[in-house]
Amino acid sequence: MLSVVTMIDKKTILENIPEAIDKIAYPKLGRRNSGKVRDWYIRNNLRILITTDRVSAFDKVVGTVPFRGAVLNKLSQFWFEKTRDIVANHMIGITDPNVMLVSECQALPVEVIVRGHITGVTQTSIWKMYSEGQRIIYGIKFPEGLVKNQKLKKPVITPTTRATGPGGHDEPITAAEIIKKKLVPPNIWRQIEKVARDLFERGTKICQKGGFILADTKYEFGLSKNGKLTLIDEIHTPDSSRLWLKKTYRERFKKGQEVENYDKEIMRIWFKERGYSGKGKAPEIPDSLKVQIATRYMEVYEKITGEKFIIDLKVPPKERILENLSMLI
Repeated sequence: MLSVVTMIDKKTILENIPEAIDKIAYPKLGRRNSGKVRDWYIRNNLRILITTDRVSAFDKVVGTVPFRGAVLNKLSQFWFEKTRDIVANHMIGITDPNVMLVSECQALPVEVIVRGHITGVTQTSIWKMYSEGQRIIYGIKFPEGLVKNQKLKKPVITPTTRATGPGGHDEPITAAEIIKKKLVPPNIWRQIEKVARDLFERGTKICQKGGFILADTKYEFGLSKNGKLTLIDEIHTPDSSRLWLKKTYRERFKKGQEVENYDKEIMRIWFKERGYSGKGKAPEIPDSLKVQIATRYMEVYEKITGEKFIIDLKVPPKERILENLSMLI
């Protein structure tokens, strides 16, 4: 039986696995659009952005994890409010724990990843390329002798193309190639590089106060109707960032052990260990891992924001979202 809770424990997460939000279909709002994690509707020149509980790994949707969408949405709200002085963002407001009303922007065709550490297991990660012998990565020269999870002397920006459509993949690209291919005007790209570094610096400081290292993160940008650079999608969440537990990082790094990550990397590693990296059928995520992911995501939210993660469970999440969407008609 679902009930109103002020604290979501492991038992509650287990009970709500069947209630995880796979999609939100509400025809009264028009045509439903879908990305890997989010569904959206466009109405009155605004976008109604619904963060589902879908989980993606290696650019594929691989399952759902309860409460995950609400954490991503509410945490993005926190960060958008904390970074408006650096760059404009698309958030207008939150209308449900899983729903954000945003302004329509023309998304730029590149994603911007800022990395403070060398790590990762995906094809676009600098550690994977470095471990395979590459030393010039994303047009940046890296020195010999680096080891996994090591802090870089200074953060680097490693852009990728922005995957569109089903089955699309992000691909590495250099800043020079972005300009040469005219994907982004030179003046806008220079602005993006400065903004991305400033956002990463702000994120690093706030995450450290919450007990986390912001190892790397992804930013997406668009242009508003008047051509103003605008931060879109999400920011500094466990989906778009690698977040490591600060108190154990140094000791584990010295011993050559894996860091304690509070992000999606735990799931990527789990899939990689089972031979899945985006091709073929993904193995089913066990309930124990879903509980672990949900628990860590909520812990990130609480430690970074300083607020308890509270959500109303009087009715199933889908019903609650649909009821709140009806108020937007």
